[in-house]
Amino acid sequence: MAGAGKIGLVLSVQGAGLLTTLLIGGALADRYERRRMMILSDVWRFAAVGTLAGLDATGHLGVPSLVVLAGIAGLGDGLFYPAVGGIIPLVVDPLHLPSANALMGVARWGGFVVGPALAGSLYHGAGSSWVFAIDALSFLVSGVLMLLSRPRAIDVEPSVGTLTEIREGASYVARIPWLWVTIALFAVILMLQLAPQQVLLPKLVRDHFDRGVGSYAALSAMVGVGTVCGTLLFGHLQPRRRRGVISYWLWLINSLAIAGLALAPWYPLAGALALVRGVCIGFGVAVWETMLQELVPARLLGRVISLDFFGSFGLMPIGLAIWGGLAGIAPPGPMIAGGALVSAGMIAVVLTRPWLRAVE
Repeated sequence: MAGAGKIGLVLSVQGAGLLTTLLIGGALADRYERRRMMILSDVWRFAAVGTLAGLDATGHLGVPSLVVLAGIAGLGDGLFYPAVGGIIPLVVDPLHLPSANALMGVARWGGFVVGPALAGSLYHGAGSSWVFAIDALSFLVSGVLMLLSRPRAIDVEPSVGTLTEIREGASYVARIPWLWVTIALFAVILMLQLAPQQVLLPKLVRDHFDRGVGSYAALSAMVGVGTVCGTLLFGHLQPRRRRGVISYWLWLINSLAIAGLALAPWYPLAGALALVRGVCIGFGVAVWETMLQELVPARLLGRVISLDFFGSFGLMPIGLAIWGGLAGIAPPGPMIAGGALVSAGMIAVVLTRPWLRAVE
């Protein structure tokens, strides 16, 4: 438990760093060249993770330094995500945005599937310092590749101050129902259904299915494989109409799949439902990202993406704390299923709203 607690502390501090700079990163991504912001954040994270690798290699890495460097890396993450989301429309023409997002999704979700296995093999073969060193090198390679890119420029308005620009982005989101409702809704949904999974799913695998760490990893891998398949399916179909409705139906099926997984009498059924979850996530995220890039004005896109990230994940720390406190009170299955079913109910309500069908 001490190890898990330390990991949780590191992840929490990294997440806090991300949230600290997200809104600022969105404003900067709309004010300055987005490629420059990505390079800056890559260099920042290369320095942070490279320092971590050096401390580990020399035997000077402890929990305090790990926590501090994780927080510093998180600050760089907050500068990166609004810029990378906003640069895609500047690299490809509008007709190819769905294909570009599908390709990005395959790379992202494929990394989540393959990355842990590669890191684990490298850790056992060469040690943790090499894992950190190669992670640091990946940021350097990313920065070099961005130097070679030639995204189109956007018209930038004169700066009126970072806080004013953040307020302008928030004001735009507040005027668009499909934006503010979705961001606010998923702040609650992620707290209700993602947070309990992160806290309780290992306990569910152990207590309900009587299985170990390998089976938990297999469930996670099935979600990852599903996300890749869902993203590829989006790239093949590239829906152009009723995308808001499509995305919400996918989120509804995802919530029902979570509830079914948590209550499944057999582990193979849970694995199949994990795959269904992944397909819904991969397709749904690609739909959402494409809608943002096509429907939000280019000059506001960085700020809207930062508000999306900030709103969606802002309640996660609260959710992790609440579900962690409830972990010993009731069996994990009903708690995970309960949060997912409440989420499904909220999604179903939004599906009845006329403005969702009229998004485009």
